[in-house]
Amino acid sequence: MNPKLAKRAGLLHDIGKVPDEESELSHALFGAKLAEKYGEHPSVVNAIGAHHDEMEMQYVISPIVQACDAISGARPGARREIMQQYLQRIKDLESLAMAYTGVEKAYAIQAGRELRVIVEADKVSDQESDRLSFEIAQKIQTEMTFPGQIKVTVIREKRAVNVAR
Repeated sequence: MNPKLAKRAGLLHDIGKVPDEESELSHALFGAKLAEKYGEHPSVVNAIGAHHDEMEMQYVISPIVQACDAISGARPGARREIMQQYLQRIKDLESLAMAYTGVEKAYAIQAGRELRVIVEADKVSDQESDRLSFEIAQKIQTEMTFPGQIKVTVIREKRAVNVAR
């Protein structure tokens, strides 16, 4: 298998989604037609046309491109409805933390795999910060559905600022 052809097939596999003209063909078949028209290698043409099983796979590159397409399509944000669910989960995660007394801000980061909770130093002690981190993690565990794990970090910062004149 030629790695350059595999890369090319992966990059071009959805080229049929951006047609210049209306087509009755699916994006996979239209993309294969375009690739063939512009002289792409037959293995690239086949990988494009076969990535949704609409054409028989004839080269080893084809199932690899199909698998990569499936993996890519499953990532957060790849599909509109998945993106909306993802954004709702992030919002719910932040709202859950904001419901606690003394919480000033809550930020879901790392695609929702980490929750940073900033508390007001004059309302939450260091000891309460430890307890709050545990309680939020427990509440997430019991009330939310999420892939993998979510790290909860409570940040309590006291700043003393003076100006010399």
